[in-house]
Amino acid sequence: MEIKKSIPNIFTLGNLYCGFLSIGYAADHQFKNAAVLVLIGMMLDSMDGRIARMLHVESQIGKELDSLADIVTFGVAPCFLVYYTILHNNGMIGFAVAGLFPLFGAYRLARFNVTPEKESSKHFTGVPITAAGGILAILTLFNKLIPSVITIVIFTALCFLMVSTIKIPSFKQVPLPKYGTIVTIFLGALLFVVNIESHGKFPYLLYVATPLYLIYISYRFIKFKRNT
Repeated sequence: MEIKKSIPNIFTLGNLYCGFLSIGYAADHQFKNAAVLVLIGMMLDSMDGRIARMLHVESQIGKELDSLADIVTFGVAPCFLVYYTILHNNGMIGFAVAGLFPLFGAYRLARFNVTPEKESSKHFTGVPITAAGGILAILTLFNKLIPSVITIVIFTALCFLMVSTIKIPSFKQVPLPKYGTIVTIFLGALLFVVNIESHGKFPYLLYVATPLYLIYISYRFIKFKRNT
Protein backbone atom coordinates (compact mmCIF):
# COMPACT_ATOMS: atom_id res chain seq x y z
CA MET A 1 0.00 0.00 0.00
CA GLU A 2 2.88 2.39 0.81
CA ILE A 3 4.37 1.81 -2.65
CA LYS A 4 0.98 2.46 -4.21
CA LYS A 5 0.71 5.77 -2.34
CA SER A 6 4.17 6.79 -3.54
CA ILE A 7 3.49 6.34 -7.27
CA PRO A 8 1.81 9.75 -7.85
CA ASN A 9 4.52 11.47 -5.78
CA ILE A 10 7.20 9.95 -8.04
CA PHE A 11 5.60 11.70 -11.00
CA THR A 12 5.43 14.93 -9.01
CA LEU A 13 9.11 14.67 -8.08
CA GLY A 14 9.86 13.96 -11.73
CA ASN A 15 8.10 17.23 -12.54
CA LEU A 16 10.28 19.03 -9.97
CA TYR A 17 13.43 17.48 -11.39
CA CYS A 18 12.46 18.63 -14.88
CA GLY A 19 12.32 22.17 -13.51
CA PHE A 20 15.79 21.82 -12.01
CA LEU A 21 17.21 20.41 -15.26
CA SER A 22 15.51 23.15 -17.28
CA ILE A 23 17.29 25.82 -15.22
CA GLY A 24 20.59 24.03 -15.82
CA TYR A 25 20.03 23.75 -19.57
CA ALA A 26 19.03 27.42 -19.76
CA ALA A 27 22.23 28.43 -17.94
CA ASP A 28 24.14 26.33 -20.48
CA HIS A 29 22.33 28.17 -23.32
CA GLN A 30 20.53 25.02 -24.48
CA PHE A 31 17.25 26.90 -24.61
CA LYS A 32 15.23 24.47 -26.71
CA ASN A 33 15.88 21.56 -24.38
CA ALA A 34 15.26 23.83 -21.38
CA ALA A 35 11.85 24.77 -22.81
CA VAL A 36 11.04 21.16 -23.65
CA LEU A 37 11.82 20.15 -20.06
CA VAL A 38 9.12 22.57 -18.86
CA LEU A 39 6.70 20.91 -21.29
CA ILE A 40 7.73 17.48 -19.99
CA GLY A 41 7.00 18.81 -16.52
CA MET A 42 3.52 19.73 -17.77
CA MET A 43 3.02 16.15 -18.94
CA LEU A 44 4.05 14.77 -15.56
CA ASP A 45 1.92 17.36 -13.76
CA SER A 46 -1.12 16.30 -15.78
CA MET A 47 -0.50 12.68 -14.83
CA ASP A 48 0.20 12.73 -11.07
CA GLY A 49 -3.22 13.94 -9.95
CA ARG A 50 -5.08 11.61 -12.30
CA ILE A 51 -2.97 8.65 -11.19
CA ALA A 52 -3.65 9.53 -7.53
CA ARG A 53 -7.41 9.58 -8.22
CA MET A 54 -7.18 6.39 -10.26
CA LEU A 55 -5.37 4.58 -7.43
CA HIS A 56 -7.53 6.26 -4.73
CA VAL A 57 -4.43 7.54 -2.92
CA GLU A 58 -5.04 11.29 -2.96
CA SER A 59 -3.42 12.99 0.03
CA GLN A 60 -2.67 16.42 1.45
CA ILE A 61 1.07 15.80 1.23
CA GLY A 62 0.66 15.06 -2.48
CA LYS A 63 -1.15 18.36 -2.98
CA GLU A 64 1.54 20.31 -1.12
CA LEU A 65 4.34 18.49 -2.94
CA ASP A 66 2.67 19.31 -6.25
CA SER A 67 2.68 23.02 -5.41
CA LEU A 68 6.36 22.94 -4.44
CA ALA A 69 7.20 21.24 -7.74
CA ASP A 70 5.06 23.67 -9.74
CA ILE A 71 6.74 26.78 -8.37
CA VAL A 72 10.11 25.45 -9.59
CA THR A 73 9.11 23.98 -12.96
CA PHE A 74 6.49 26.53 -14.00
CA GLY A 75 7.65 29.54 -11.98
CA VAL A 76 11.42 29.65 -11.59
CA ALA A 77 12.45 27.70 -14.72
CA PRO A 78 10.38 29.76 -17.21
CA CYS A 79 11.60 33.06 -15.71
CA PHE A 80 15.20 31.93 -16.25
CA LEU A 81 14.31 31.08 -19.85
CA VAL A 82 12.83 34.52 -20.41
CA TYR A 83 15.85 36.16 -18.78
CA TYR A 84 18.50 34.26 -20.75
CA THR A 85 16.72 34.59 -24.11
CA ILE A 86 15.32 38.15 -23.88
CA LEU A 87 15.97 40.14 -20.70
CA HIS A 88 19.68 39.42 -20.22
CA ASN A 89 20.57 42.50 -22.26
CA ASN A 90 19.03 44.65 -19.52
CA GLY A 91 21.43 43.45 -16.83
CA MET A 92 20.21 43.36 -13.24
CA ILE A 93 17.00 45.18 -14.12
CA GLY A 94 16.10 42.40 -16.54
CA PHE A 95 16.99 39.81 -13.91
CA ALA A 96 14.79 41.55 -11.35
CA VAL A 97 11.87 41.79 -13.77
CA ALA A 98 12.17 38.10 -14.70
CA GLY A 99 12.06 37.24 -10.99
CA LEU A 100 8.59 38.73 -10.65
CA PHE A 101 7.02 35.77 -12.43
CA PRO A 102 7.60 33.17 -9.67
CA LEU A 103 6.43 35.71 -7.06
CA PHE A 104 3.03 36.02 -8.73
CA GLY A 105 3.01 32.27 -9.33
CA ALA A 106 3.72 31.49 -5.67
CA TYR A 107 0.82 33.66 -4.57
CA ARG A 108 -1.41 31.95 -7.15
CA LEU A 109 -0.48 28.52 -5.77
CA ALA A 110 -0.99 29.59 -2.15
CA ARG A 111 -4.46 30.89 -2.99
CA PHE A 112 -5.28 27.66 -4.81
CA ASN A 113 -4.21 25.55 -1.83
CA VAL A 114 -6.67 27.29 0.48
CA THR A 115 -9.54 27.11 -2.04
CA PRO A 116 -12.18 24.50 -1.09
CA GLU A 117 -11.79 21.30 -3.12
CA LYS A 118 -15.38 21.44 -4.37
CA GLU A 119 -14.86 24.89 -5.83
CA SER A 120 -11.43 24.21 -7.36
CA SER A 121 -12.73 21.11 -9.16
CA LYS A 122 -15.18 23.25 -11.16
CA HIS A 123 -12.95 26.17 -12.08
CA PHE A 124 -9.65 27.89 -11.37
CA THR A 125 -9.47 31.46 -10.12
CA GLY A 126 -6.83 33.09 -12.30
CA VAL A 127 -4.62 31.43 -14.89
CA PRO A 128 -2.93 28.31 -13.41
CA ILE A 129 0.84 28.60 -13.07
CA THR A 130 1.21 25.38 -15.08
CA ALA A 131 -0.45 26.97 -18.11
CA ALA A 132 1.41 30.27 -17.64
CA GLY A 133 4.79 28.56 -17.39
CA GLY A 134 4.00 26.36 -20.38
CA ILE A 135 3.10 29.39 -22.49
CA LEU A 136 6.41 31.06 -21.64
CA ALA A 137 8.27 27.85 -22.48
CA ILE A 138 6.62 27.71 -25.91
CA LEU A 139 7.35 31.39 -26.54
CA THR A 140 11.04 30.89 -25.76
CA LEU A 141 11.08 27.68 -27.81
CA PHE A 142 10.26 29.83 -30.83
CA ASN A 143 11.99 33.01 -29.67
CA LYS A 144 13.68 33.45 -33.06
CA LEU A 145 10.28 33.64 -34.75
CA ILE A 146 8.45 35.73 -32.14
CA PRO A 147 9.40 39.40 -31.54
CA SER A 148 10.80 39.96 -28.06
CA VAL A 149 8.27 42.68 -27.32
CA ILE A 150 5.41 40.20 -27.76
CA THR A 151 7.00 37.78 -25.29
CA ILE A 152 7.53 40.59 -22.77
CA VAL A 153 3.91 41.74 -23.10
CA ILE A 154 2.61 38.18 -22.65
CA PHE A 155 5.03 37.65 -19.75
CA THR A 156 3.66 40.75 -18.00
CA ALA A 157 0.05 39.84 -18.74
CA LEU A 158 0.49 36.31 -17.37
CA CYS A 159 1.90 37.67 -14.11
CA PHE A 160 -1.28 39.62 -13.47
CA LEU A 161 -3.62 36.99 -14.91
CA MET A 162 -2.30 34.42 -12.43
CA VAL A 163 -3.40 36.53 -9.47
CA SER A 164 -6.58 37.82 -11.13
CA THR A 165 -10.10 36.68 -10.21
CA ILE A 166 -10.91 35.47 -13.73
CA LYS A 167 -12.66 32.08 -13.68
CA ILE A 168 -10.90 29.45 -15.80
CA PRO A 169 -12.71 26.11 -16.48
CA SER A 170 -11.09 23.16 -14.74
CA PHE A 171 -10.21 20.00 -16.68
CA LYS A 172 -10.23 17.79 -13.59
CA GLN A 173 -13.64 16.36 -14.40
CA VAL A 174 -12.95 15.89 -18.13
CA PRO A 175 -12.64 12.18 -19.06
CA LEU A 176 -8.99 11.48 -19.80
CA PRO A 177 -9.50 10.25 -23.38
CA LYS A 178 -10.98 13.66 -24.30
CA TYR A 179 -8.26 15.48 -22.38
CA GLY A 180 -5.62 13.17 -23.84
CA THR A 181 -6.87 13.80 -27.37
CA ILE A 182 -6.50 17.55 -26.90
CA VAL A 183 -2.98 17.17 -25.48
CA THR A 184 -1.96 14.65 -28.16
CA ILE A 185 -3.11 16.96 -30.97
CA PHE A 186 -1.22 19.81 -29.32
CA LEU A 187 1.95 17.70 -29.03
CA GLY A 188 1.64 16.61 -32.65
CA ALA A 189 1.28 20.20 -33.83
CA LEU A 190 4.21 21.26 -31.62
CA LEU A 191 6.42 18.50 -33.03
CA PHE A 192 5.52 19.54 -36.57
CA VAL A 193 6.32 23.20 -35.96
CA VAL A 194 9.55 22.45 -34.08
CA ASN A 195 10.59 20.17 -36.93
CA ILE A 196 10.18 22.97 -39.46
CA GLU A 197 11.78 25.63 -37.28
CA SER A 198 14.73 23.37 -36.38
CA HIS A 199 15.19 22.06 -39.93
CA GLY A 200 14.43 18.49 -38.89
CA LYS A 201 16.51 18.56 -35.70
CA PHE A 202 14.27 18.07 -32.68
CA PRO A 203 15.43 18.92 -29.18
CA TYR A 204 16.44 15.37 -28.30
CA LEU A 205 14.37 15.26 -25.10
CA LEU A 206 11.21 15.23 -27.22
CA TYR A 207 12.20 11.74 -28.37
CA VAL A 208 12.05 10.57 -24.75
CA ALA A 209 9.03 12.45 -23.45
CA THR A 210 6.52 12.17 -26.27
CA PRO A 211 6.49 8.34 -26.66
CA LEU A 212 6.14 7.85 -22.89
CA TYR A 213 3.24 10.27 -22.68
CA LEU A 214 1.48 8.76 -25.70
CA ILE A 215 1.84 5.29 -24.15
CA TYR A 216 0.21 6.61 -20.98
CA ILE A 217 -2.64 8.22 -22.93
CA SER A 218 -3.16 5.02 -24.96
CA TYR A 219 -3.30 2.90 -21.81
CA ARG A 220 -5.87 5.20 -20.21
CA PHE A 221 -7.90 5.30 -23.42
CA ILE A 222 -8.03 1.49 -23.63
CA LYS A 223 -8.99 1.23 -19.97
CA PHE A 224 -11.68 3.89 -20.43
CA LYS A 225 -13.15 1.97 -23.38
CA ARG A 226 -13.25 -1.28 -21.38
CA ASN A 227 -15.13 0.42 -18.55
CA THR A 228 -17.78 1.91 -20.88
